[in-house]
Amino acid sequence: MNESLTLLAVLVALLLGLAAGKAWERYKLREGSWVDRRKVRESPHYILGLNFLVSNQLDLAIEELTTAADIDADAFEIQLILGNLFREKGQVTRAIQMHQQLLQRPKLTKLEQAYVLLCLGLDFRRGGFVDRALEAFTEVLRFDGDNQYALLNLEKLHEEQQQWHEAYAIRQRLAALADDAQKPKHQAILAFLETQLGLQALARSERATAVSRFESAIDLDTGAVPAYLNLGDVQRREGRLDEAIATWTQVIRIAPERAYLVFDRIEAVSNEQGDTVRFPALCHRLIDANPQDWRARLALGRYLATRDQPSEALDLLLDSLVHNPHALSIHQVIWQALVALGFNEARVQRYMEITREAVFYLDPHICMRCRYRSTELLWQCPQCHEWNTFVEERITAAEESENDPH
Repeated sequence: MNESLTLLAVLVALLLGLAAGKAWERYKLREGSWVDRRKVRESPHYILGLNFLVSNQLDLAIEELTTAADIDADAFEIQLILGNLFREKGQVTRAIQMHQQLLQRPKLTKLEQAYVLLCLGLDFRRGGFVDRALEAFTEVLRFDGDNQYALLNLEKLHEEQQQWHEAYAIRQRLAALADDAQKPKHQAILAFLETQLGLQALARSERATAVSRFESAIDLDTGAVPAYLNLGDVQRREGRLDEAIATWTQVIRIAPERAYLVFDRIEAVSNEQGDTVRFPALCHRLIDANPQDWRARLALGRYLATRDQPSEALDLLLDSLVHNPHALSIHQVIWQALVALGFNEARVQRYMEITREAVFYLDPHICMRCRYRSTELLWQCPQCHEWNTFVEERITAAEESENDPH
């Protein structure tokens, strides 16, 4: 009986201890009164702040979360979020101060320290403090060696500084952490980095090293278009013209939508070799394979225009214009052909009909990630720094409504 009472007393004491712990976790003494920590999360200001944050209304989110933080100034997650919001608003100094104050708190767990250091690194990066950002992200990895966000930001910092070896090493760490479904993405990025290392070697006149890097890039990712382009360029410089043609032709096979990147290259080498058949035949094959390929028509039209065949060139150019009436490069070559034909009235009229609803523009490439626009195809976005995100933006010609009285 005494043993049962003793056991019961122990259990009661344990339950009381758990209850006291929960109460201490939930409540805290503030200015002589107990404050319910859970009320911070139940506060309408906290909930409204999160809603505004989701809807990207940053000013309103800051206002509501600041009010929620007044209920409990020690609320870790709210202070963390507020610091991030100030950074997004461009108030980098304030964001840094808030996150540095969080780091001074006693008894932070390693995970909490890693989170604050990660946010602080983002603050420094946004403010242009590269060395301090590198230090912060490196410190995150000391607490959490597999923190992928820290690794990604370190990689981007190294890329921005064109420290390709360091970026490559970090991407290898990320690839090692990835599951099988993500491996191809990492391989593709490693291929881009290999290409950059090859270009650096080329700038140092180390052609053998450059070729090795370009070939390694292709081994990593058979769709690494810039590696083929640069490898072919080196082969051409070394006088290996047939090899260069073969390498550039691989671009057409693996990425026909990027075939236009090798047009000038193949045309120039064909001219050097005295081959007047290869390039027109290539353009015809691409047109037959894809009737909407306006770039192949443009390339062939330009080729014929330079060989005193303006009539045949103009037919191709006008067909090209039908598929992309907004490409300024087509209009420029068309005017050259029209001049050569003495501004034939019928052809000028056809040109005017095709272009009637067109709007010319100079930046047809757009980043799918951040919507940055460029006048040329870029392999890495200068704004969000992601790889291979640019696509050609198409704007279809406006069509008149059937009910339009005009």
